[in-house]
Amino acid sequence: MRVTKKVKDEMLKILSTVYAGAKPALIFNTPFELLVAVILSAQCTDKRVNVTTARLFKKANTPDAIIKMGLPALEAEIKDCGLFRNKAKNIMATCHALVENFGGEVPEDFDKLLSLPGVGRKTANVVTSVAFHRPAIAVDTHVFRVANRTHLAKGETPDEVEQGLMRAIPKENWSDAHHWLIWHGRKICKSRRPLCDECPLSELCPSKGKAD
Repeated sequence: MRVTKKVKDEMLKILSTVYAGAKPALIFNTPFELLVAVILSAQCTDKRVNVTTARLFKKANTPDAIIKMGLPALEAEIKDCGLFRNKAKNIMATCHALVENFGGEVPEDFDKLLSLPGVGRKTANVVTSVAFHRPAIAVDTHVFRVANRTHLAKGETPDEVEQGLMRAIPKENWSDAHHWLIWHGRKICKSRRPLCDECPLSELCPSKGKAD
């Protein structure tokens, strides 16, 4: 089945209805808390991150406070998130960069976000979209998988998929579509054994019934 623009538009229309009002699963109160949560979310579930940040942010939820906490204490606080030593190193380095270069505030500029240690395009796009309400599409494992399976955007790298989705989706819908695709990946289009029989896109999807 060839996935034309018309088919893609129909897929997006269905997703927008099924996942209307979809929001981030991460719990945060400030752009900095979101930034830390997204860094912690690498290879970790949002549910686990929320448990970790609820504990961490009671003790330190600003760059200055985390710097004062020190690296060993930070590692201990986030140990249950996996890859905690590398994440703690990046969070600490990011806190120093925020204090030294941005007055302790998370910058809204995308390129400045990318300059922070441990912050790649996915993290920068999430912060841009969720914290600062600017159109952006963050490609995590769920978005990457769903985009490739549906052919909304095919690519071998997250960057390729991001560019494809930006072409396929109207800019004003980028941020919402990011959440539609994430939730579809979590609930239906799972990594193993996708629930094709329950999928609202089944009649349009070229990967229906095919296992990765």
